[in-house]
Amino acid sequence: MGKKKLDWGSLPFGYIKTSKSFVAYYKNGEWSEGKLTSKHDITINECAGVLQYAQTCFEGLKAYTTEHGDIVTFRPDLNAERMENSCRRLEMPVYPKEKFIEAVLKTIEANKDWVPPYGSGATLYIRPYMFGSNAVIGVKPADEYQFRILVTPVGPYFKGGAKPITVRISDLDRAAPHGTGDIKAGLNYAMSLHNIVDAHKAGYAENIYLDPASHTYLEETGGANILLITKDGKLVTPKSGSILPSITRRSLLVVAKDVLKMEVEERQIKASELSDFAECGLCGTAAVISPVGTIDDHGKKIVFNEGKDEMGPVLQKIYDTLTGIQMGRLPAPEGWIYTI
Repeated sequence: MGKKKLDWGSLPFGYIKTSKSFVAYYKNGEWSEGKLTSKHDITINECAGVLQYAQTCFEGLKAYTTEHGDIVTFRPDLNAERMENSCRRLEMPVYPKEKFIEAVLKTIEANKDWVPPYGSGATLYIRPYMFGSNAVIGVKPADEYQFRILVTPVGPYFKGGAKPITVRISDLDRAAPHGTGDIKAGLNYAMSLHNIVDAHKAGYAENIYLDPASHTYLEETGGANILLITKDGKLVTPKSGSILPSITRRSLLVVAKDVLKMEVEERQIKASELSDFAECGLCGTAAVISPVGTIDDHGKKIVFNEGKDEMGPVLQKIYDTLTGIQMGRLPAPEGWIYTI
């Protein structure tokens, strides 16, 4: 076959139908074997649990072509574990960890012609997801489910480099105390859509949410965890029971502490402390690190990295190290890289 003839350097961060998806069905208390399929449309009952009561969760990870020409993916075992937590909270059956990893690798293998070449700036985005598929009219969990994996080649999240963005501190909440903020449930993202649309209309790239109980401490944005760098070069990140445990953030903390020998701290951070930090970034699968240039706290502008139009030097070093590991330019900690 060979690589698909796409303009890899111009790909958007969007969906393109590829060769194969993966599907497994849960019925009568057990999972089917699971298989690859070339059918990318789904037919479900109008009363399906996912449509009536939003019983769905998902994951996101990527596959890359390394400097050496290998096709690899990054820490899918952690995605499997996080999805297990999501499923348990939503009363959905767990798709076993080893089968999850096997399915991810099998789906990448079946779509290797869609994995962008090294140096293109593009990657293969992988979206495992699960939903309740049978008819449910009373408020209760579904009895049947589908676990699926789709893949799509995507361009860099930021065209022309990761330029600093402007975000605002929101008065709305993304998660309730003791709610579902720490799992990757579709409902969390649905409730953030109005606020992100409003932020974009007002000229902001994202919303920073504070803790829902007191509106005092930093939580995260609608789709990313927060990183802060002190003036003496320490990496600090918010700690909260209602923050989604980002696999990218967890990896960045290990890189900073163990590879770059930086001081790392995870703690509650008051919004009033923001002006004490030198650099700020948002982290996640899509962009790895998105630098924040300005935070608008109800009219008070907090500027980072001296207002320069680039990522701060400490975050840049952390970013370069993690992406170097992902792309095969730097040695990886044991168990981080899965070669297809």
